[in-house]
Amino acid sequence: MKLTNMALATAIAMTVGMSAFANADQGSGKITFTGSIIDAPCSIAPGSLDQVIPLGAVSNVALAANGNTGMSTPQPFTIELQDCVIATPGTKDRVSVTFTGASSSYDTDSLGLIGSAQGAYILMSQADGNKVKLYTPTSAQTVINGNNTLAFTAALKGGGASATIVPGSFQVPTNFVLDYQ
Repeated sequence: MKLTNMALATAIAMTVGMSAFANADQGSGKITFTGSIIDAPCSIAPGSLDQVIPLGAVSNVALAANGNTGMSTPQPFTIELQDCVIATPGTKDRVSVTFTGASSSYDTDSLGLIGSAQGAYILMSQADGNKVKLYTPTSAQTVINGNNTLAFTAALKGGGASATIVPGSFQVPTNFVLDYQ
């Protein structure tokens, strides 16, 4: 008899608890996990896949300096490689990066502005100061086992003597592709 009463009490408690859960929406949401599997010796850190690099609110006077070839302060950005496993030294232990995007009419190797701002372009450089040219692999960097950082900078640069600097906003996307050698 005691066992039957306990079972009945448990069933009632569960029913009351479930109906309370079903009736009280105290917040809900959705989580979507995304990613891919790549054929490479390193993984790309999640934070490196879709970055936003703020270049700031750059003065048109600064860009107009030196005959419209002035430049903003370069802002650093990185591509983080993680969990690298170099199975055979000398094989796929170097990586170059190719950036793609809409080129500038002022410098076809650099990114053009997209938006209401005009008269300038995005100049990217490698950590060693060498210019990053669109659609051209960067110089290869050595990759070691573990985690690696590929470092770059980006700056807004005036388009030169023929450019008219027009204040406004811009949003310039670029994609990157890694190539292991």
